[in-house]
Amino acid sequence: MVITYTQFGIYLAAMLGIGWYSMSRTSNNAGYIVGGRSLGPATTAISAGASDMSGWLLLGLPGAVFIGGLSEGLWISLGLIIGAYTNWKIVAARLREFTETLGAITLPTYISERFEDRSHVLKTVAAVVILGFFTLYVASGLKGGTLLFAHTFDASEQTAMIITTVVVVSYTFLGGYLAVCWTDLVQGILMFLALLFCAMLGYFSIVGTDVDIAAINPKAFDWKTGSLLTGASLMAWGFGYFGQPHILARFLGIKSAADVPAARRIGMSWMIIALCFSTAIGLIGIGYSSAFGLEGVAGEGGNSERVFLALTTVLFHPIFSGFVLAAVMAAVMSTADSQLLVLGSAMTEDLPFFNNYSDEQKAWISRFAVVGFALLAYIIAAGDDGTILSMVAYAWGGFGAAFGPLIILSLLWKDMTRAGAIAGMVVGAGSIVIFKNFVSVEGHYLYELLPSFILAFIAIIVVSKFTARPSDALLARLSFH
Repeated sequence: MVITYTQFGIYLAAMLGIGWYSMSRTSNNAGYIVGGRSLGPATTAISAGASDMSGWLLLGLPGAVFIGGLSEGLWISLGLIIGAYTNWKIVAARLREFTETLGAITLPTYISERFEDRSHVLKTVAAVVILGFFTLYVASGLKGGTLLFAHTFDASEQTAMIITTVVVVSYTFLGGYLAVCWTDLVQGILMFLALLFCAMLGYFSIVGTDVDIAAINPKAFDWKTGSLLTGASLMAWGFGYFGQPHILARFLGIKSAADVPAARRIGMSWMIIALCFSTAIGLIGIGYSSAFGLEGVAGEGGNSERVFLALTTVLFHPIFSGFVLAAVMAAVMSTADSQLLVLGSAMTEDLPFFNNYSDEQKAWISRFAVVGFALLAYIIAAGDDGTILSMVAYAWGGFGAAFGPLIILSLLWKDMTRAGAIAGMVVGAGSIVIFKNFVSVEGHYLYELLPSFILAFIAIIVVSKFTARPSDALLARLSFH
């Protein structure tokens, strides 16, 4: 245990060191939010992947496969891969160019400038959507950190959640975007290596035994979803990429649009391999639990989302286990830090209350907003008894429906209008709430993002057909002809 504490201490000290160094290079709010658009393709790609996958990759996905079999991981993973690739291919470079042309450093500001909205209604609506769904998203990250600390150090859930919140807030408060991206780079590498070695060691530990994974869990290798609706809903997770502010922020901060193809290759390679290993760990956990037992995972009082943690505890020598468990903390922090940063930027850049403050003052306001939203997320996480996967699904769907169709059409369709943008956000966010809470199809899985994304897309097109588009001068600046 002393070794594990020491390794965790080294890791956390390194993250805070990066935050402190980044603070010395951040002098204004633009630097705090997008790092002066100075990051290269490797840092951009891996930090985007790490902030995207979060604790879901190491906790939620293996846990879902452990219970529900291959179909729980295969179709979601396939949808995510298609969505992420399409996002890099059609959104990344164009969004980077458009935001620089318009002088926008946040997503709501881009939306407002793209449609010449001088009333600030668009920016305010977008900021409200971000504040609502991201606070829930951060709460899911804090639950992941709680699961880690409670499992590793036998701590109470309250103590574990406090530690997680303090660590994430500390380096995000200090260094902003640069700290988030550089720490995410380190954390993305840690996550990848942890998945790789856990899958390999787990596999070799059950090879040669008489364990039959398919006999233990008949659903283990069943890749069929049971219905077309269920399969489409699982793959619809990929729609979410087009509207995630913490992922789109990476596109804004990359050094040049010319760096996007290299970043896409790096990011997609990291993602595909990591998803394969994560799914494999869920299946391996079924066999290992049957052969040797996994404490706290199966049976009464067990939590399937602990399967990766339990495997690393028994498979790795104590010299390495602390660093492997730190990878889980990395997964949690790499998403929560990005989301807290976007929440802070929404306060200072996208709501009208701080327009008369200097850039330096805004940077400090953003920092203290990070602290405030972290405390709110802590309260939500402490009072919620849902799974990490369910909390992530709600927030992911909210952003995907509210912003996804809007971002795609704003970049590709010159006839999209301000009124259409408002309609898309309102219909997308509203539909998520309605389908999540009031609509279900018995015997099938309906992910609320699937119908909500389609309805938001239709709303934008229909409303735009009957309202005035932005000026020709603006469209010419954005290379619309």
